[in-house]
Amino acid sequence: MSTHPRRLVTALGLAVVLAGCGSPASSSDVAPGSADGKLTGTLTVLAAASLTDVFTGLGDRLMAEHRSLEVRFSFAGSSALATQIVQGAPADVFASANESQMRVVTDAGLEAGAPTLFAENVLEIAVPPGNPGRVTGLADFADPDLALAICAADVPCGAAARQVFEAAGVTAAPDTEEEDVRAALTKVELGEVDAALVYASDVRSAGSAVEGIPFPEAEEAVNAYPICILGAAPNPDAARAFVDLVRSEEGQAALEGAGFRPQAS
Repeated sequence: MSTHPRRLVTALGLAVVLAGCGSPASSSDVAPGSADGKLTGTLTVLAAASLTDVFTGLGDRLMAEHRSLEVRFSFAGSSALATQIVQGAPADVFASANESQMRVVTDAGLEAGAPTLFAENVLEIAVPPGNPGRVTGLADFADPDLALAICAADVPCGAAARQVFEAAGVTAAPDTEEEDVRAALTKVELGEVDAALVYASDVRSAGSAVEGIPFPEAEEAVNAYPICILGAAPNPDAARAFVDLVRSEEGQAALEGAGFRPQAS
């Protein structure tokens, strides 16, 4: 899980916040809301790990416009984040890497309004520079002589991996199943595996640290990304501003630049 000082609440940090949410606010706390059109307080966004880079940039953009606002992110597997929300973790916005994990939240009635789809993503094979394992496609994930990583089945990238393996008729033999897509990508960046199934956006974000190999079966598992404001959002004004920014022309351009697809109409 990537750490962004002052802006990231880790899964452990969220548990600590939840445990202390009944404590009185200190005199230094800034009450959330907006004054004269300026947002204040703290905005907490729980978002899929694949959104780390682009959402961090959009959060910086919002804080630059609203100097009294602090944006904090928790990036992790969507299933872990959905569970945290259902268990009562305080947050303003939830962005999932697929619709099924968003349904965990909406089925519990914890959203302030209907989620909105804002982007799409597909899987891509990531290999270390130079492709030392000579990976050429999805069939190589059945090769027991290769070190391979995928995401765990309960997170969106893992669910998508299983869909593409089924579509290709491949019986995968991964050596490790990671808790989120960034953990799988890190395995490639460190040279610990010959290949990993990650999102196209993750290959883009890694730059020269990895090489990407697209494969046709990826189109069998296109993940749509929904976002919603949570019903118990401590800072609903800032939550609305962030969601609006994600959906805006500027936000959509940032997502496309990060390797995401526009949401199909």
